[in-house]
Amino acid sequence: MAITSMLCVQLGLAASVGMLADVGPAGVAWLRLSWAGLILLVVVRPRWRSMSRRGLQASVLLGIATAGVTLFFMAAVARLPLGTASALEFLGPLGVAVAHSSGLRKLIWPALAGAGVLLMTEPWLGTADLVGIGFALGAALCWAAYILLTQRVGDEVSGIQGLAVSMPVAALVATVVAAPSTAGSLTWPIVAWGLGLAILLPTIPFTLELLALRRLTAGAFGTLMSLEPAIALLVGLVFLHQQPALLPLVGIGFVIAAGIGAERSGARPAPIGLPAVVVARTSPGS
Repeated sequence: MAITSMLCVQLGLAASVGMLADVGPAGVAWLRLSWAGLILLVVVRPRWRSMSRRGLQASVLLGIATAGVTLFFMAAVARLPLGTASALEFLGPLGVAVAHSSGLRKLIWPALAGAGVLLMTEPWLGTADLVGIGFALGAALCWAAYILLTQRVGDEVSGIQGLAVSMPVAALVATVVAAPSTAGSLTWPIVAWGLGLAILLPTIPFTLELLALRRLTAGAFGTLMSLEPAIALLVGLVFLHQQPALLPLVGIGFVIAAGIGAERSGARPAPIGLPAVVVARTSPGS
C-alpha cells in the first residue's frame, strides 16, 4: 500500500507541473485539496457525532498538516527538480524514523537513507535554489507531523472517517492561502483537470497511507518513505526529462536498501481492543 501510494503521489506531482504556469503552485495545491475534500465528503459522509473528541481534534490537526505539506511542496517543485524536492521533503519522515528508533541496529536504516538523501541533493555544489530548499524543508516538517497524526487518526477513528474530516479542513486552509490570488485565473478546463489530479493525489495515496499506518510503526513507515525520492527521480526522468547525475543514482540505491530494511522489520503491534488481523503485517504492494 505504501509503495502504491508513493507512485500515485509522484505521478500526480508530475502531472501538476503543467498547471504551475496557469494558476501557480498554491493554486494547484488548492484545486487538488478542494476536490479531494469534496469527494471524501460525498463518498464517505463522515459521522461527526460518532467521533470521540480526541479523534475529531486529531483529524482537524491532520488537515492542517496536510494543507501545509501540499502547499509547501508545490512551492518547492516550482523551483527545484522533482527528485531534489522529494529528497529534501524526506527529511521529515527520516526524522520520525530516527526519533522512534532505539539501539544501533535500528539506526542503520535511517542513517543509510540519510546518506542517500545527501547524494541525491548534492548540497556541496551550491547551485540549489535556497528559497526552494526552504519550501521543501517546510514540507518536511509538515510531513513528519502528517505521519504521526495519520497514525493517531487511524487508531482513534474507524475506517476513513478521519480522512473525510481532515481533507475538507485542508481544503479550507488552502482556500484561505490561495483563493484570493488564484480564483481569477481559473477556467473550466483547469477546474476539470484539478478534479483528475485530486483523485490521483491526494485522495488515493492518502487513503492508502492511513491504512498502511495501521499496520506499521511510525518509525518503520517513515523509513519506508525513503523510497519516495527514488520514485520521484524516476518519474522526473521519464515524464519531466529531469536527468539525474551519477551520485543521485547511487543515492537511489541507498534509499531503496533502507526502505527494504525498514519494511522487513516494521510490523506494528496490535493496539488494545483491535483484532490482530486489523494490524497484521502486509507486503508494501498490497
